[in-house]
Amino acid sequence: MRLWSIHPVYLDPQGLVAAWREALLAKKVLEGKTRGYTHHPQLARFLACRNPVDEINAYLGELYKEALVRNYRFNREKIAYRQHPDVQPVLVTDGQVDYEFRFLQEKLKKRNRRKYEENSSSAVIRVNGLFSVIDGGIADWEKVKIF
Repeated sequence: MRLWSIHPVYLDPQGLVAAWREALLAKKVLEGKTRGYTHHPQLARFLACRNPVDEINAYLGELYKEALVRNYRFNREKIAYRQHPDVQPVLVTDGQVDYEFRFLQEKLKKRNRRKYEENSSSAVIRVNGLFSVIDGGIADWEKVKIF
């Protein structure tokens, strides 16, 4: 499961679809509707929120917006897509954002060269609209891969 902090604009088609499916799985976990993945490290930042289900719905809403831009047909009914007063920005460190972008670029270098090159011209790395960037290193919950 990968719940990207970086903006979904950087994901290739396979990556965006996978992110949608994985975030829907995360939603089920947070709702208590599945027994698997309950201790997955990617869920830590959502579990730390006051209302994790609203937060994951907001996260899915950002993926949904990117899907609309690309004319994909993600099912909006799978999420509670609304602005909720309890949704607060989730903090993410700049080190985590940099790591995720490098991690994605390594994947794209092999899987989608055109998207890799398009992303390479990004001077500033945008994040999913749910997140707010602060100074810091790679998150403790991240399973770091060396590239």
